Amino acid sequence: QIPKDPAQRRVRELAMLSKQLQQVHPNVLAKVLKQGTVYQNEEIVVINKPYGLPVHGGPGVKNCIADVLPILAKMLENIKAEPLHLCHRLDKETTGVMVLARSKEVAERIRLLFKTRQVEKVYWAISLGDPDPTEGIVEIPIVEKEVQSHQSHFKMTLAPSYRLSPEDGKVVKIRKNRNAESAVTRYRLLASSSACSLLELQPITGVKHQIRVHLAYGLGCPILGDHKYSHWSKLAPQKLPEITLKRLKLQQSKSPHLPLHLPAYRLSLPLGQRIDLVCKPPLFFQKTVKKLDLDIAND
Repeated sequence: QIPKDPAQRRVRELAMLSKQLQQVHPNVLAKVLKQGTVYQNEEIVVINKPYGLPVHGGPGVKNCIADVLPILAKMLENIKAEPLHLCHRLDKETTGVMVLARSKEVAERIRLLFKTRQVEKVYWAISLGDPDPTEGIVEIPIVEKEVQSHQSHFKMTLAPSYRLSPEDGKVVKIRKNRNAESAVTRYRLLASSSACSLLELQPITGVKHQIRVHLAYGLGCPILGDHKYSHWSKLAPQKLPEITLKRLKLQQSKSPHLPLHLPAYRLSLPLGQRIDLVCKPPLFFQKTVKKLDLDIAND
């Protein structure tokens, strides 16, 4: 049965879309990606990655971007085109700017640009609560840990280099966790309303789930729809403030269906001259911004 409430209907549609993307014929998927092409030249093809589509294969994954790159190359160029190459990765739930290279050499050049932090990446996110201060840099190392609970699972988490001394409250340097990776995220508040914030985020490093962890555990502002990092000790749906639920016309029991609100908004690549690539956030993100009244002057 179809839910009467439009918000719940949309949430359901997204879940269905994610499922459908796993079931369509690879040619159909390649066509969807072709329609989402935002830029191309003789070296690169840039697509707007759809929600819920994994970049790489894995258990239970029928369709992923990596698998349809040969078909996409033929659709864009000609039947003899060599397959496109991945240059970086985005989480399954992340939408937005994704760069593909037309040759192995270009792919390696771009991967090196990412590795040496020469690529400027800008994400947008809707978070619960307002960060304090409203703009700044979170520089806390991140490590993967196993969470011991009735449902044991692995999560990325903070591994700070400092702590407050219980005796006098002074900041004390502590021994670095050997497995922790240094992680740096710049953030800026663009708008806030309805117990939520619209944030602009710039990950300076590229650690797995970095933005999600820094926002949730570093600033105490988890991303809307991030059910993995809204609690530490358990895997449970995100709990939303009353005013947020009201604005979204959503019941708390339906919150597990909320998608992750974290699109890759802009990418700036220094290839010869700097190429600025922008992808409009997905429709569900734009609608949430409107409903929560998180309007900003047009960027």
